Amino acid sequence: MRVRTCPVALCVLAALLTGCRSAPDGGTGEDGRLGERRTAAASPAPARPSGYGAVFLAVDECSSFGRTSFTEVSCAGERAAARVVARHDGTVRDGPRCPATTDFVLHISEQRPSSDEDGDGAVPQGYACMRSLQPPHPGDPGGGGGPRTIVGDCVYALGDGKVRETACDGTGRHAPEYEVTKAVDARSECPAFTALYVRLGGTSPVGCARPV
Repeated sequence: MRVRTCPVALCVLAALLTGCRSAPDGGTGEDGRLGERRTAAASPAPARPSGYGAVFLAVDECSSFGRTSFTEVSCAGERAAARVVARHDGTVRDGPRCPATTDFVLHISEQRPSSDEDGDGAVPQGYACMRSLQPPHPGDPGGGGGPRTIVGDCVYALGDGKVRETACDGTGRHAPEYEVTKAVDARSECPAFTALYVRLGGTSPVGCARPV
């Protein structure tokens, strides 16, 4: 699949982490436990609207619809579907975590063409943390998806000590069984009613979950 902002080929991979991306009704938490055209030198290049910057999918730029086939577009245009809330080089596994309410992640493979219009000649491997411009927002607490499991999310058991997110309002494919009510440093800090411990990662890596 070829995607052009400037004529740079981009291969987009689907995300799942540990949960880095999944459908709103069955997202796995991030650690879910038990996943520029130049004109002549005399004419300066015109200013570009959001979505057409020198950096592919920079923060505050927008993408079109599609998780496996997409392009940069103006955030004011009708094709705009989601906005970049964070952008990092490298891989999700090794790089910084996306913001808590990220709806999904777009993965960008490294490309080093012989030439391109902005003169940069390369697009590094990286990932963009995306927030949809319109609801629903699966990354919101209880939304049933997003690349991270956070306080307010609901999960159901997969077996073998693993869980997966699902919408707390019951609109997902699976009914919610537990709700994460608190994030703490260690299991011993969870409330007495805790029935399940969910690995969240980050500074408070343990999620305390109660039955729903």
